[in-house]
Amino acid sequence: MSSASIKKIIDCKKKHLIEMVLDIEKYPEFVPWCLEGKIFDKNESQDLITFNGDLKVGKSFLNETFSSHVSFYKDKDLIIVSNLTGPLKHLKNEWRFKEVNNATQLEFFIDFELKNPILNGIMKRSFELGLNKIAKAFEERAVKLYKNVD
Repeated sequence: MSSASIKKIIDCKKKHLIEMVLDIEKYPEFVPWCLEGKIFDKNESQDLITFNGDLKVGKSFLNETFSSHVSFYKDKDLIIVSNLTGPLKHLKNEWRFKEVNNATQLEFFIDFELKNPILNGIMKRSFELGLNKIAKAFEERAVKLYKNVD
């Protein structure tokens, strides 16, 4: 399995960053290697938003679609993502948000394993680089869209 965590202060309001992370249909506009994002079966209550989502990742004809279940716990400012189907044998992904001086402290954790052992080995070697590139894309998008927005 591969796992990592990132902790960053992002110069935008917490509510905006959460909205951006939950809007997976817009991921192809800014997330590296993300070709398509779809949301299914969305439900919202006073303290919880849940949905299933598909992300198609890769490059041109070399791509895979994986399905996940996403839960946003409003009172905890916590998003938990778990694997449903696709190339992942296991996925646990957590996003934690905390308002800090008109910015947001983001804590991101991911733990995953691919079903294909060869691809899993390749992924482990380039995982840190890829994760940092994706984290930077989220930060740049948030600052671009929301830096001076209340």
